[in-house]
Amino acid sequence: MKTVRIGIIGFGSIGKVHMNSFKKLKNVEVVAVCDIDENELRYAKENYGIENLYKDYHDLIARDDIDAVVVCLPNYLHSKVTIDALKEGKHVLCEKPPAITAKEVKEMFDVSKKYGRKLLIGLTMRFRDQTRVIKEYVSSGVLGEVYYAKCGYLRRSGIPGMGSWFTTKSKAGAGPLYDIGVHVLDLTLWIMGNFEADSVLASTYAKFGPRGKGLGGWGKPVPGGPFDVEDFATAFIKMRNGATVFLEVSWAAHVGESSIYSLILGDRGGVDYSSATVYTEEKGALVDKKLHYVRNDPYLAEAEHFVNCIIKDEEPITKAEEMIWLQAILESALKSAEEGRIVKVSEVL
Repeated sequence: MKTVRIGIIGFGSIGKVHMNSFKKLKNVEVVAVCDIDENELRYAKENYGIENLYKDYHDLIARDDIDAVVVCLPNYLHSKVTIDALKEGKHVLCEKPPAITAKEVKEMFDVSKKYGRKLLIGLTMRFRDQTRVIKEYVSSGVLGEVYYAKCGYLRRSGIPGMGSWFTTKSKAGAGPLYDIGVHVLDLTLWIMGNFEADSVLASTYAKFGPRGKGLGGWGKPVPGGPFDVEDFATAFIKMRNGATVFLEVSWAAHVGESSIYSLILGDRGGVDYSSATVYTEEKGALVDKKLHYVRNDPYLAEAEHFVNCIIKDEEPITKAEEMIWLQAILESALKSAEEGRIVKVSEVL
């Protein structure tokens, strides 16, 4: 079996997560790492034995012996670096969100198609076995006509990298809306099988970050750095087919405990993601069906899928049209909050 040779661009927190996942696969070799931080390059060499170390990603993607790259950079660099890598003939696993704007996402996938290279977006919740089981069950039509969903990703105290690119709008695009809201919104729309949205009404708030409160354990804080993004967002999304999706997301909020949830309702049944339970009616009786799944490592499953896309020519699970719609909804939510009005998603497509 062919060995897939991979380079990792950006060796911060998530870069190391991907490194550890790929190291577990027999038919993969991580051969190069790129980061602007000398300490991270030293860490890659001392802890993983990586000899090919770069500060400029152009030098890494120019290597003929690299098949694919993982892009683990600040959000504003996702589209540029991904497109450059695709043009150099590399397959790409790009971290979420796919980009800052929907138009950038479309360009990324257009280039992927033009150069015949795979592009996978790192929406890891899709790779949970829990998600697979629920998705397969719902896809059989048991919910009937899905007309409402509500979902959220709430952290009590989890602002990443206070003062770093995470909290800088020009580099992150948004706060939790783009950082973690993308996960739970994608999860919900994917299970629903519907990404086509008509309009969005949203509000954003920054109640903790500007006061230096709510710091989490992810990323690298930069004392005195900016905080010009939201730390809480909520959106009311009207889908083209008339369904409604409610989204709420926080990096910091006075909630009892951090949580990820998704509840999807149809006229013949509903499903609660957290408990993997389907609520329906059979023979005149209300029935609760507990779906059974195996707890797995979603990052490892994601890495395996990416490698199979390359070796077996499988299609990436994150399809172009889904990713364009997903980013368009998030972008519309941000625009709605900033401008204080309902935004038609077609405005950003």
